[in-house]
Amino acid sequence: MGSIVKNIAVFASGSGTDFQSIIDGVKSGAIDGVIKLLISGNESAYAIERAKNNGIKRYIFKKSDYADAEAMGEGLIALMEENAIDLIVLAGYMSILGKNFVKRYYRRIINVHPSLIPKHCGMGYYGIKVHESVIASGDKVSGATVHFVDEGVDTGPIILRREVAVLPDDTPETLQKRVLELEHKLLPEAVALLCKN
Repeated sequence: MGSIVKNIAVFASGSGTDFQSIIDGVKSGAIDGVIKLLISGNESAYAIERAKNNGIKRYIFKKSDYADAEAMGEGLIALMEENAIDLIVLAGYMSILGKNFVKRYYRRIINVHPSLIPKHCGMGYYGIKVHESVIASGDKVSGATVHFVDEGVDTGPIILRREVAVLPDDTPETLQKRVLELEHKLLPEAVALLCKN
C-alpha cells in the first residue's frame, strides 16, 4: 500500500517563485502531494498565472472584503474543509492569518522566511527589509527557515533551516537573490517531509 497523497493549499501574494518550486516538486514526484488550491490577497499576483498554467484552482481572499481577520478565517476554513486540505504552505504570503484559522490548522501550516529565525524576523520583517537588516547588523551568515505557523509572527517551531554566507560586497538585492535560490530548495524539501509525515 502506498502512502495517502496529501492535499496541499498554497498561499502566495507575489510572483510565486516559491510556489513554482512546490509545483515542480510535485511534478517530479519528489513531493507526494497534490496542490489543490492557490489563495492570494492580490489579484495581480503572478502566482495566479502559475496556478492557471498548472490547472490549480485560484481564490482571492482580501482582508478588505471581511469585517476582520477572524471573519476571513471562517471563509478560509470552509474552503479548506471543502477541499479536504491536509497541508497549508505560505509561500511569500504577505498577510497575517486569523487566530481561528491558525488554531484550526496548527502544525499543518508552514511558512518560509528569508533569514535564520530567530534573527531578522517578526512584525515588519519581510521582503527586502529582512536583507537590509542582515547587512546592517554585520552578520556573516544569513539563510532561510521553514517553520510551523503559530499565533505569533515567525515564532512557530522550526522544521528546516539552511545558511548562506553574507559576502563582503553583498547588497540587500544580491543577498536576497541567493537566499531565494535557497528557499526554492528548502521549501519543497520541507513539504516533501510533511507529505511523508
